[in-house]
Amino acid sequence: MSVEGAGTIRPIRIFPACINTFYSVHVLDIHQLAVIAGVARAGSYTAAAELLGYTQPAVSYRMRSLERTIGVQLAVRSGRGVRLTPAGHRLAQHAEVVLSALGAVEDEFRTYAAHARGMVRVSAIHSACASLLPGAVARLRSARPDVQVVLERATSPDAYRALRDGTTDVALVSVRDGARPDDPGTDADPDPGAAEAEVVDLPLISDPRCVLLPVDHPLADLRTIPLSALADESWVLDEDRDEFTAACARAGFEPRTAAITNDPATAHDLVAHGVGAAVAEGLALPPRPDPRVVARPLRGWPPRRVHALLRAGTTRAPAVEALLTALREAVDDHRAANGDPAPLRLARAAEAAG
Repeated sequence: MSVEGAGTIRPIRIFPACINTFYSVHVLDIHQLAVIAGVARAGSYTAAAELLGYTQPAVSYRMRSLERTIGVQLAVRSGRGVRLTPAGHRLAQHAEVVLSALGAVEDEFRTYAAHARGMVRVSAIHSACASLLPGAVARLRSARPDVQVVLERATSPDAYRALRDGTTDVALVSVRDGARPDDPGTDADPDPGAAEAEVVDLPLISDPRCVLLPVDHPLADLRTIPLSALADESWVLDEDRDEFTAACARAGFEPRTAAITNDPATAHDLVAHGVGAAVAEGLALPPRPDPRVVARPLRGWPPRRVHALLRAGTTRAPAVEALLTALREAVDDHRAANGDPAPLRLARAAEAAG
């Protein structure tokens, strides 16, 4: 505004083009944009309705309404579906941009709202849930009782996708040697269009691979065991065993499977009953081991690395910062409590029991 004299206020001049642009955009409905984007993806009103959760008449109505609003034809019938006109394709492209931007706003402010309430969401691999997170959450609650932690156990690829989707704040993942921290495992499916700078990588700890054996096994007295020495064993494996199978192939053999289970506790019990050997990560070893089982670090299969991944925009959030501090302290506690390799704790417990 500008003041021209005592008590006289002249409104700021707004260019007519701006007014026209504002009103032409203002009458576009977000549901209309979703419909044109859905039709572009699905190729028919029926398929778009299924994709969007609308009825087919609702999709047809919104397309006609959108054509009246825009003033041009957007789609024509083509066989059993519809074909977008050049104008329809262009509007669908704009709609995708708008919907993506709105989704990003929603995700960002959902995160802000959660942090304002003192909540932090964590998706973590099993071994981190079993070893690092209990101590970290206890430390966090002691220092910041106002912060609530929501924990979800997930595979590394699922935790990574949750981070990209904005449904978790911190992803604790395992990373193979040679893999990028933002591409954990062989099954991860990162968004190829997402910039690497969007993900902050915090290495936490190296986690040795171990073999679980019955306490009376001929190799149980060794401090470490080469994978090649286990060629004649029967194995208790989980469904996601491709990496282990590849390591065995490099060691010159194909593992013979005795049982398959995705539950580490069940695998441990099967080893205790002599069904076969099993593989485990050092972080996943039970704190109170079964005296019938020993664990030994494996040679010939490099340790995996455990990383914390965060979206760049959340690193300064107080609740997230507090959790990361507690997590680093929990890692230090784990290292201090396991000056010798964690697997040797199992052997010593077995020796003490014997």
